[in-house]
Amino acid sequence: MPVRPTVRFTALFTLTALAATSLAACGSGSGSDPDTVKVSFKQSTDNSIKVMDTYLGDVKKQFEKANPGKKVELVPIKAPDAEYYTKLQQMLRSPKTAPDLVYEDTFLINSDITSGYLKPLDDYLADWKDWDRFIDTAKAAAQGEDGKTYGVPDGTDTRGLWFSKDVFAEAGLPADWQPKSWDEVLDAARAIKEKVPGVTPLNVYTGKPAGEAATMQGFEMLLYGTGDGGADPLYDKDAKKWITAGQGFEDSLRFVETVYKEKLGPEVSDALDPNFGTKVRGELLPQGKLGIALDGSWLPQDWLEGSGHEWPEWSKELGLAAMPTQHGQAPGRVSMSGGWTWSIPAKAGNPDLAFEFVKTMQTKANAQKWYIANSGIAVREDVAQDPAYVAAQPGIKFFTDLVADTHYRPAYPAYPKVSVAVQEAMEGVTTGDKSVEEAARDYDEALKEATDNQVVSK
Repeated sequence: MPVRPTVRFTALFTLTALAATSLAACGSGSGSDPDTVKVSFKQSTDNSIKVMDTYLGDVKKQFEKANPGKKVELVPIKAPDAEYYTKLQQMLRSPKTAPDLVYEDTFLINSDITSGYLKPLDDYLADWKDWDRFIDTAKAAAQGEDGKTYGVPDGTDTRGLWFSKDVFAEAGLPADWQPKSWDEVLDAARAIKEKVPGVTPLNVYTGKPAGEAATMQGFEMLLYGTGDGGADPLYDKDAKKWITAGQGFEDSLRFVETVYKEKLGPEVSDALDPNFGTKVRGELLPQGKLGIALDGSWLPQDWLEGSGHEWPEWSKELGLAAMPTQHGQAPGRVSMSGGWTWSIPAKAGNPDLAFEFVKTMQTKANAQKWYIANSGIAVREDVAQDPAYVAAQPGIKFFTDLVADTHYRPAYPAYPKVSVAVQEAMEGVTTGDKSVEEAARDYDEALKEATDNQVVSK
């Protein structure tokens, strides 16, 4: 059943009001104590997942020991992705609520740069020898259109297919499954539906509640596997314009439509639950209730010791496969990469102290500890070349190797709005409220509005 505009408005108003209320309670802002650095970060919505909390708590102890008289105040924001971005931007607008250091998703960073929320870090980076250790693609993800750098990346990620070997065995599918086309992925899901009742065959994140997970783990993993794998299918860099829905876009929507129309995916009500990703990682995969998950390299962080969902057997019970291109055309596989950065708000009260904390977080030893704890992909060359990192966790080599064929989102200021337009198109075909053609037409209209008509057809 489609969500009526009045309901959407009410939900948005409620969210904004809640955000404003929580921010008003934050106190007098980051500049109230020159000896305290306030660090805001995204806290997992799963109460048992404390990976970031544990890591930052350890760095806090190191920093305070090395800097007598200085204190670190951790300011967690516990919310699904979309709500986190809303609350963070509310905080950044005023010196009364702006922390000294914030955790920024690279897809949103240019929007926040354009809004004047972030401080350029070039003067700090020029005097920091470790900056030369970071790979160029990671550095570029934190740059604004003005060429200045606004964040220090703490890792990247890739995406692929996770599958249950037990479910595959019951369905008569191979334990070394490596699909060569979209049809082979769908055929495997159909075999699971037919032969393994009670199991969700395939999860593809979709719709607005899933936020950027729907766009990046879902749609873009399809879209960037259409065509010849060359030109960006979302944004024309030469023309500096966004690309309207073409054949690849519609084919990607049709894949999503097929998953939900044939009931190869979760129930639509589950798929449109903003916390469904937590259920996928915490319940469905560990309990053998999901056959195939199109998802990210970071999943094992939820299964490590102390996570609350300990699953030491995961590497024996799950297989990994690259997401194939649509018809198996070169390069044969596709991945998307993003990541997060640590940024200093323009209205931070203690920016110098904040960067000193960044330097402590990003020593080689601490960076390596974080990549392993977070199941992340190293963006420091010295860590990536360290045999201890490569051997630290099953799956690291597989997902690191995907970097060779990965793609990065066109993270320009309009991208967050474009992403929402993608999610709305996906949601339309997921619920059956729109045909592929209708969803594509509505996307084009939303794209024009989101980009001030800076569009081109391909």
